[in-house]
Amino acid sequence: MKRLSALLLVMSAAALSSCVVVEDGISTPTASARDAKFVEALSRDTFDYFWDTTTTDTCLAPDRWPSNPFSSVAATGFAITAYAVGVERRYVSRDQAVERTLRCMEFYHDAPQGPAASGMTGYQGFYYHFLKNSDGTRHGTSELSTVDTTLLLGGILFAQAYYDGDSIEERRIRSLAEAIYRRVNWRWAQEGATGIPEKDARNPGSIIMGWRPERGWGPGRWTGYNEGMLVYILAAASPTYPVGKAAWDQGWSGRMEKDWGTYYGQEHLQFEPLFGHQYSHVWVDFRGIQDAFMKRKGIDYFENSRRATLAQRAYGIDNPNGWVDYSGDIWGWTASDGPSAAKGREVGGTERRFMAYAARGVSSERVVDDGTIVPTAAGGSIPFAPEITIPALKAMKDRYGARLYSRYGFKDAFNPSFTFTDAGSRTGQVDAINGWVARDHIGIDQGPILAMLENHRSELIWRTMRNSPHIRNGLQKLGFSGGWLDK
Repeated sequence: MKRLSALLLVMSAAALSSCVVVEDGISTPTASARDAKFVEALSRDTFDYFWDTTTTDTCLAPDRWPSNPFSSVAATGFAITAYAVGVERRYVSRDQAVERTLRCMEFYHDAPQGPAASGMTGYQGFYYHFLKNSDGTRHGTSELSTVDTTLLLGGILFAQAYYDGDSIEERRIRSLAEAIYRRVNWRWAQEGATGIPEKDARNPGSIIMGWRPERGWGPGRWTGYNEGMLVYILAAASPTYPVGKAAWDQGWSGRMEKDWGTYYGQEHLQFEPLFGHQYSHVWVDFRGIQDAFMKRKGIDYFENSRRATLAQRAYGIDNPNGWVDYSGDIWGWTASDGPSAAKGREVGGTERRFMAYAARGVSSERVVDDGTIVPTAAGGSIPFAPEITIPALKAMKDRYGARLYSRYGFKDAFNPSFTFTDAGSRTGQVDAINGWVARDHIGIDQGPILAMLENHRSELIWRTMRNSPHIRNGLQKLGFSGGWLDK
């Protein structure tokens, strides 16, 4: 497989070199060649973000950079995934990636776990959302997060499936990954479990979002349609603490009918920010496989995400609220930084309210939009609709240049409507003509861009994870069938 991957890369390079038009003896790259050059540069630059900024001894990927206030376990899951992309694209050697990945496994396997409010990295196998850069223990009053642990596990289980060699190091990666996964006590995080009061009879067995040692479990539950699909897949597949199918049927998919609707002509499960349509798809190939809900609708979750992406672009073209620069090439909304929590500012003759960090997005149910555009909204949707997402990313880079695109690829977000230099911004720079651009790159935005770009180019992560028994078992236990699952 590895020799075949290398051959395909060489063939791709040869094909790229031939994509030229010769006129009057002058060779000019075609549009496809220019696009391929952009795609490769985006891949390499975004990979470098993880390779350069993630600590090598403790495997702490920064939540954001360059400010780097703390590490994010979700960003670390994307970093572990990125290392293998680097191997396939020949950015780093396999030995280099194995060394880094093994250190990651050792750190998260050995990091302290316990109920204490400080000095711990996690508890019951779960990890705190944010960790201190100094030692990898809980940052501030950060919550023990089931979904952020899941995104870390996505990277860990991908590494387990990818590093399939016979060396001592690769065998140890696999064994440590298994131990980390087996330790997660999903049943402890279920609604109605021992010691957890049943607060919502409509959601029997649903998994709770977060826990803090100071006050226990929070009110949030993974129900309805959102980024929590992978939470249930991994919880169902657990060899040690599995949750039952009822958690999915009643607490999850049983609540999704309310999310089904039509927006800009696209009938689909709606969730305003695009990250909800992207995160689980990084590690799971949903093409051609269906659960009971999607069988009734006649599509799969991949097609659902494609429709959500198309609907967002249509909103950008329509631009019903008259924001600056929105178009068929400048669009995309998901969670991101924003210019400021400011109100009373006028854009296009209308008084506006702006936001700082927020989960931006659009649907028939709700529109959360303050003129801020987020590159990872298009970037994380590349496989769903490459014909509109790659041109959008290229247009953003061409239009806004080095203010938006740096050595590590796209910064988090930009807002051409926010030109109020007198208001300032703690999250970025404001220009009186071109508006606001974020200061930081954000790890959970960089990760989907790199991973989904690679899934589009080679299906690397999807192909690898089809061989993960945990992914396969989780999907089958939740009632998924069809496509590659039936082979």
